[in-house]
Amino acid sequence: GGPGGFSGKASYRPLWVEEPARRRRLPDPVRTAAVRAVLLISVTLIQAMVAFLCTLAESWLAFPMVISGVVSTILATWGVLDVWVTRQVWNQRNGVVSAPSSTARALRRERRRARRQQRAAQRAQARIRRRGGAGQLSHP
Repeated sequence: GGPGGFSGKASYRPLWVEEPARRRRLPDPVRTAAVRAVLLISVTLIQAMVAFLCTLAESWLAFPMVISGVVSTILATWGVLDVWVTRQVWNQRNGVVSAPSSTARALRRERRRARRQQRAAQRAQARIRRRGGAGQLSHP
């Protein structure tokens, strides 16, 4: 190309490439609870900062801010617990979708077959031992 490796034609390149999400999106009730919790936590942090600055400035607002900070800390804790409980309830009601893939099924089948063979081998071994082995006396 030209100077600085720039070719004459402008090649179209998208700004970003869509890729599928790694995780499924949160169920709606859980997401609303999570948003509520994040808002409560951010308000609590802002209040704590304002209370601290008011204390440094020896403002009359310091005491009311500390009191409201304590209240909003309790509310933020409740918000987080709400997210947790909502998630548990949603999982219990709607169940976690788990459709085992064919590979998982195949692996399980393989494991089962191996276990069955092992048990059969052990039974055969026990039978041989009971009969006294190949020409051995059972009581030497």
